[in-house]
Amino acid sequence: MATKQKSLKQVTAKRTGGIDLFLKRVFALMFGAVGVTAFAAYMTIWGGGLQYLINFHTGGMSALYYILLFGGLALAIWTQVRVFSMKPTTAALLLFLYAVLIGITMTPLIAFALSVNPASILMAFIVAALMFACMAMFGYKTIKDLSFMGLVLFMGMIGLLIIGLLSFIWPAMLGGTFGTIVCLIGVLVFALFTAYDMQNLKRVYAYLDDEHQKNQFAVSGALHLYISFIAMFQYLLSLLNRD
Repeated sequence: MATKQKSLKQVTAKRTGGIDLFLKRVFALMFGAVGVTAFAAYMTIWGGGLQYLINFHTGGMSALYYILLFGGLALAIWTQVRVFSMKPTTAALLLFLYAVLIGITMTPLIAFALSVNPASILMAFIVAALMFACMAMFGYKTIKDLSFMGLVLFMGMIGLLIIGLLSFIWPAMLGGTFGTIVCLIGVLVFALFTAYDMQNLKRVYAYLDDEHQKNQFAVSGALHLYISFIAMFQYLLSLLNRD
């Protein structure tokens, strides 16, 4: 009996250690991607790349901006769909490439914040980081099944994406109260996505026995968490710089 209890403890400790190492890998990739995004944004602004992203004659975005924006979106979707058929290193490189594209396309928002309220960038980052940490911890620790939120959050994300696309055609639609509500909903949706994805990482990991698949899934999880963090940061930054 004592031998069985000892064996059970060893198996439990091994599983706990395994998930801890797995999550460290996920967060290393995720925060590495955040760092790449920050560097890409800085280099774009510092190197004068903003002039290629904004059409100063019309006040809108240039064709290059839309190519990078939609190219990044397509890359994220393709990586997520094909991640389990790639080498983990290849998937990780695509994650970092996506992070570069996000950093470049985020520069108009960051440049606007720098001109209006530079402190808002640091404030948005700190608030996004705190919210991310709290929701990730909640998703990891809670015993409540959060799978019921999946469809609702996915529909919310699609709705936000549609509104974002429409705002390129009618920029004024995100002005006033409606724009503020959209930013608040965006923060809420991706904060909840953080908790949902964390629990999903923990749940799926328990069914994976192959180390190669675990490495592939780590990239997939890092991509999901990266998108949630960056989206929260962007919505918070927009919220802090609204008229």
